[in-house]
Amino acid sequence: MALSIEYVARETGNNLRRNVLMTTGAILCVAVSLTIVGIALVLKQGVSRATIQWRNGVDMSIFMRADAPPQQTDAIRTQLQAEKGTDIKSFTYCDQACAYKEFRTMFANSTDFLQSVGQSDLPPSFRVVPTHPQLVEQIGDRYQNQPGVQSVEYAKDAIKGLLTVTHYAQVAFLTLAAILLVLAVLLIVNTIRMAIFSRRREVAVMKLVGATNWFIRVPFMTEGMIQGVAGACIAAFVVYVLRNVVFDLVGKANIFNNLVASTHDVLVTGVAIIIIGAVVGTAGSAAAVSRFLDV
Repeated sequence: MALSIEYVARETGNNLRRNVLMTTGAILCVAVSLTIVGIALVLKQGVSRATIQWRNGVDMSIFMRADAPPQQTDAIRTQLQAEKGTDIKSFTYCDQACAYKEFRTMFANSTDFLQSVGQSDLPPSFRVVPTHPQLVEQIGDRYQNQPGVQSVEYAKDAIKGLLTVTHYAQVAFLTLAAILLVLAVLLIVNTIRMAIFSRRREVAVMKLVGATNWFIRVPFMTEGMIQGVAGACIAAFVVYVLRNVVFDLVGKANIFNNLVASTHDVLVTGVAIIIIGAVVGTAGSAAAVSRFLDV
C-alpha cells in the first residue's frame, strides 16, 4: 500500500483527538523539560559572551587609558616583547576598535547602554598569557603603575566564580531536563500505545490485507513528532520571553552583572530545542509502534 499525505494527516488527527488528555500531558512535559534545556543553553551562551576577552588562555589584561598617547602604549608593548619567552608566553593587543566590537557583543541587548558609549570611550588593552599561571600577579604588579596603564585585570578574579556557579547550574538544569525528557518520552510512548491498542483490530485487518509495518507506523510516528514539536515550540517561546528575567536574577544575585544573550543566540537555541523535540517525539513513538508490531 502506498502512503499519501492525506492518509497520514487524517490518521494523525484522529489519533490526537482520541487521546486529548494524554497528548496534552506529553506536550506539557516536553515543554517543561525543553524550557530547562533552553535556559541552560542560553546561560552558556551568556557566559561565553561575558568572558569573550579571556579566551585563548588569556590570564591577564593590561588596560591602557583611553587617552594614553601612542608612546606609552609602545613602551608597554616593547616591555612585553622583551619578556616574551621568559615570564610571558604570548600577548595580543586589542585596540579601541577591537574593544568596541567586544563591547557590542557583550552588551548586545542593552540598547541604551550601547548608544551612550562610543568607541573612543573604551580603553585598548594587552591580553597576556604567562608561561606559568603562578606568575600572573607578579607580572601584573610590574605593569600596574606604568605610565598610561589604567588597570590590570586578572582572569581568575573576573571569571572563576562565574564559571564555577554557571557550571553547577548547567549540570543541575541539564540533569533535571534529562529526567523530565525521559518522562516526556514515556508519556509519548504510552499515548501512542493507547492509540494503537484502541485500533488493534483495525491494525490487524490492515496487516491481513497487505499493509506494511511502515504504512501502519508512519501516522503514529507523525503523532509523536507533532507532540514533541508542539512542546518544543512552547519551550522556545518561554525561553525567549524569560531570557532577560533569568539574567536579571543572576545579576541581582551578584554572580555576574554583564550576562546577556543576543536575540540571534536565543533564536538559534529555539531552533535547537525544536529539533530536539521533534527527535524525542519521533523516537518515542517509533519505539512504541515497533514494540506493538513486534518488528
